Amino acid sequence: MKQIDLSTREARWKYFGSVDPIKGTKPTEKEKMPDLQSSKKDFLFEIEHVGIKNLVYPVKIDGFQSIGNFEFSTSLNQDEKGINMSRIIESVEKHYDNGVPLSFDSLKSLLNTLESAMFQNTASVDVSAKWFFNRYSPITQQKAVGNADIRYILSVSDDKLTKKSLGIEVPVTTLCPCSKEISEYSAHNQRGIITVLIDLDTETNLPDNYKELILDGMEANASSMLYPILKRTDEKAVTERAYENPRFVEDLIRLVAADLVELEWINGFEIECRNEESIHQHDAFARLKYSK
Repeated sequence: MKQIDLSTREARWKYFGSVDPIKGTKPTEKEKMPDLQSSKKDFLFEIEHVGIKNLVYPVKIDGFQSIGNFEFSTSLNQDEKGINMSRIIESVEKHYDNGVPLSFDSLKSLLNTLESAMFQNTASVDVSAKWFFNRYSPITQQKAVGNADIRYILSVSDDKLTKKSLGIEVPVTTLCPCSKEISEYSAHNQRGIITVLIDLDTETNLPDNYKELILDGMEANASSMLYPILKRTDEKAVTERAYENPRFVEDLIRLVAADLVELEWINGFEIECRNEESIHQHDAFARLKYSK
């Protein structure tokens, strides 16, 4: 049997079926390659949003490192065939500093860069990430890192901000008022999930702690907020607070809405409160939408 030399990677590749590249006839220099995306003629419709989604990139929020999932888009004129999508990543990289800073100001600046790079009139971003923050237990004040899910949605047109929205999702404790009312002792409680999507005024400057103010309106109205660490005295306080503040999802969503209405820089909002029921096989939920 003929001995086959498989001592190199290339030899092993060919042994498993790889072949040498063909000698092509099409140009290899960028300047000589046709640019179909830049074709100009009537393509029937203008497109409002075209871009990329599920772009995973490091982000920074309030000094904490996190991971963002981005959707970027721009408009596309009727006489243009397509956008140059590589310019989206190039624009992100221009604003990358060991992570993309997540704030309305930094994201607007990124969108302005993208708008200019694409030669388009509008640009948008929708990014979700885990927001980390310091949280202290209620009695012993033990510090640990808490978290919530956060979402920024922005659009610009000719460098002007046209849409500015913030989403937050956070788990809480809810204790059932009905269970407390009918039972001789105890009451069933469960993990509740509050989700808000806030429509912010594009012309108004936000307070520095705008995220904390919204989060407080969500958590403080629950039977109890959640903590990353609890000592024995903390656990007693949390348990008793939940018992003292029973909440249906209907109660919780109305109380959260009442707090958000009082924030003058909010134009409107959507809220959903969902209980992962501890004595049922289904979830309970309530949802409302409000516009000032």
